[in-house]
Amino acid sequence: MAAIVGLDLGNVNVVALVEIALVAICYAVGPIILSRHLNELPPLGVVAASLALSAIAYAPLAATRWPARMPSAHVVESVIGLAVVCSAAAFLIFFALIAEVGPVRATVITYVNPAVAATVGILLLSERVTAGMLIGFALVLAGSVLATGRSPEAVPEP
Repeated sequence: MAAIVGLDLGNVNVVALVEIALVAICYAVGPIILSRHLNELPPLGVVAASLALSAIAYAPLAATRWPARMPSAHVVESVIGLAVVCSAAAFLIFFALIAEVGPVRATVITYVNPAVAATVGILLLSERVTAGMLIGFALVLAGSVLATGRSPEAVPEP
């Protein structure tokens, strides 16, 4: 992932790197918790509870950066769209994927996200393709294939 987004060692923000590491750990552990401890609960309830807990955790941080004036209607519509489509609906689909293919294979989609985001940035925002991106794409693709591939079946002994 670092190769895809480019790691400028001259301008490292340690707090941001720790936050990214925590997110990566949560993405890895979350589906395992879901499949082992929460699989009997309704997906909509789990999504609602997780989003509510996230909102409670972010509320104090949001309060410290409250805007001086109300954002435009377009900004509010965008935030609502992101919340409903990109969070709530995506979580429901992700939980269904976990139930269908298991937690390990389902998490592969989270590793592909930065590659998709970088590709969209290149196509729509005219961002520059770097050698690190190409190496990162190859690593993500190889890791995804290895993570989702089936293990060789045991060969029966004669």
